[in-house]
Amino acid sequence: MYFIDVQGTLISDTDKSPINGSREFIDYLNNQKIPYMIVTNNTKKASKEFYTYLQDIGFDFSFEHYLDPLMLLESKVDKEGVAAYGAELFLDTLQNMGYKFDFENPKTVLVAIKEDFNAEEYAQMIDFILAGAKLVGMHETSIYAKNNKRYPGVGAILKLLEFATSSKYDVVGKPSIAFYNEALRRIQQQDSEITFNDIIMISDDVKGDLGGAKEMGMQTYFVTSGKYKTAQEIVPLLEESKKPDAIYKDMQEILERL
Repeated sequence: MYFIDVQGTLISDTDKSPINGSREFIDYLNNQKIPYMIVTNNTKKASKEFYTYLQDIGFDFSFEHYLDPLMLLESKVDKEGVAAYGAELFLDTLQNMGYKFDFENPKTVLVAIKEDFNAEEYAQMIDFILAGAKLVGMHETSIYAKNNKRYPGVGAILKLLEFATSSKYDVVGKPSIAFYNEALRRIQQQDSEITFNDIIMISDDVKGDLGGAKEMGMQTYFVTSGKYKTAQEIVPLLEESKKPDAIYKDMQEILERL
């Protein structure tokens, strides 16, 4: 049984095209009737829109196999009084979902990813948090890869704000317990006996996705088709308990080992 990341795992961070072996891996799971969930930290497109994009580029799975943070957001963040930070597509998606922005006296500071956060935005977030706003991250990724560059991920930004304000934060998507619990609930609709101990989590984010998954009892497969160029960049620096159970070049290599 599998939880499978998308960006950097199934599709390229560079051009969003399918990575070697990724469509074939999903086809294999379908043919063998192996339970799985596609668990992505997509926040830039509405859930159904991003799911449709994956279908359009050849991924054959039903929406029941799909989960992203936007699908859990209303359980975490009230629609009124949100100071939201992230890419324009994310902000547009929030407004289309009915979220009302407030950059005067917000109840929630909501952070997604973009490559060009600036000092003024950080200063505004800090002021809002110190005034009592709740800090929430759409996910807790370690690195954001775009245009062949690597930027601090949402997890890194949350840590910065936590250190600056001494305020704790909440996370909507991976690797939050709530997100993985919801993914487990949904995969149990395919097989009610599944537990976290039965699941292999596959991702290119060895610190964010896989670290949290390992803490919950899942096995972890790290693919170097995304954020990291080689396993040597990051794996030797991890605590022993956080290191992945296996390392692969891409989904094709995993498929060949099955």
